[in-house]
Amino acid sequence: MPQVTPTEQLELRRAIDDAANDRSALLRNLEAFLKKYPESTQRPQIYRAIVEASLQLRDFQRALDYSERLVALKPDDASNMILTIQLIERYGDEPSWRRGISYCTRVLGYVESSSLSGKSPRVSAEDWATEKKRDQSSILLTRGHLYQKLNGLDNAQKDYQASYALYPTSLAAERLGELAELRKDLNGAIHEYAVAFALSDGTGGGSTRVELRKKIGNVWRIAHGSEDGLGQYMLRAFDDASNDVTPAKPPRNQGGKDTYDFILRRVASGSAIPLAEARGKILVLNFWATWCGPCRAMEPYFERIAQRYAGRNDVLFYALNCDDDESLVAPYLEDEKPKTTALFADGLDRFLQVYSFPTTLIIDRTGKIAFRTEGFDSESVEKLLTEAIERTIQTASASSPASVASKP
Repeated sequence: MPQVTPTEQLELRRAIDDAANDRSALLRNLEAFLKKYPESTQRPQIYRAIVEASLQLRDFQRALDYSERLVALKPDDASNMILTIQLIERYGDEPSWRRGISYCTRVLGYVESSSLSGKSPRVSAEDWATEKKRDQSSILLTRGHLYQKLNGLDNAQKDYQASYALYPTSLAAERLGELAELRKDLNGAIHEYAVAFALSDGTGGGSTRVELRKKIGNVWRIAHGSEDGLGQYMLRAFDDASNDVTPAKPPRNQGGKDTYDFILRRVASGSAIPLAEARGKILVLNFWATWCGPCRAMEPYFERIAQRYAGRNDVLFYALNCDDDESLVAPYLEDEKPKTTALFADGLDRFLQVYSFPTTLIIDRTGKIAFRTEGFDSESVEKLLTEAIERTIQTASASSPASVASKP
C-alpha cells in the first residue's frame, strides 16, 4: 500500500489549517489537494470531510458527488451508503436513482444478515428486533420511491407493501395511495390515504393530516360525487389501522358462558380474581380506560360510593380496565392512586357488550344485570348509582338460581 509522503502530509495539513473555520475555503483547498494527489491514500477521510462541509453549506450536489466517491472506495461503509441513498432520493437524477436502487439492495443485505449476537448488551432482544424491522422498512420505502421515480410502479408497489408489512407507517400507506391513484384505482387510493391519515403523527416524513385530508377528500369526491359518507369511512379506517399496529392482547376467558366463568387479574400484582367466588354477592363494575377523560372524572364518585358499602362483604366494587395496551395502566394508577380495586376486564367487557366508557353495571346475586348506565353525569351519578345498589339489595330473591348468569 502506498505510503503518505511527508510532503503530502504537510500539504494536507496546510490545506486544512489555512481554511481555519471557513467551510468554503476548506472545500477549495481539499479539492486542490486532490487534483495534485488524485491517488492519495487519505481520500476516504478527505471525501468524508468534503461531504460534511458541503452539507453545512447546503451544496447537496457536491455532497452527493463525494459521498458516491466514498461508496466506491469503501463499499462496506453502511452509514455513508445510507447518507448517499438519502441524497440521491432528494437531489439525484435518473442515472443516480438507478445506482441508488443498487445501494438500497446492498444495505438491505447488511441489515438482513445482522445477527442478535452483534447487538449491544444495553439493548434488549425485543428492541433490537424492532429496530431491525424499522431499518428494513425504511430502506424498502426508499427503494420503492426510487423505483417510482423511474416509473417502475410494480416494483415500487412491492417494496411499499413489504415496508408496510414489516413496520406500518403513514408514509408507506400514503405512497401506496399515490400508486393506486395513478392507476385510477380510486377505492384503493381512498383506503390507503385513510390508513395514512390514521397512522400519521407528524414525525414520519409523510404528509400532514391536513394534507392527507385533502388527498382523500379529492379522491372521494371523484369516486362518489360528494363527501357524503367520508367521515364514517375514516373513523372505521382509523379503528382498523389502530388494530393493525397495536399488538393484540392474548384472548382471555374465551368461551365463558356466564359472568362467574370469568377469571380477572389484579392490575397491581397480576394475581387472579375468580368471579366464581362472588357468586351470591352483588357486583358493582365500573369499566374504564386510561385515555378516557370522563372515566378519570368518574373515579372519585365511584370511590365514595364504594366507601359507603365498605362494611358489607356481599357488595363488591371493581374498577375494570379495558385498555388494549396494558403497559399504560400501572403508570396511570400510580399517578391517579384510585382506592377501588382495579382489575383488567379480560374479556368481560366484550361478554357484557361494553362499547363506551365509562360504563357502570350492577350484577345481582343471580348473576343478572340489575342496572346499567353509560357515560357520566357528575350531578346525578352518586344518587343514581346508590339508589340502584339499594334496589338490588332489597329486591334480591333467595329463590333466584344463583348458578345462572345471563348474557345481556
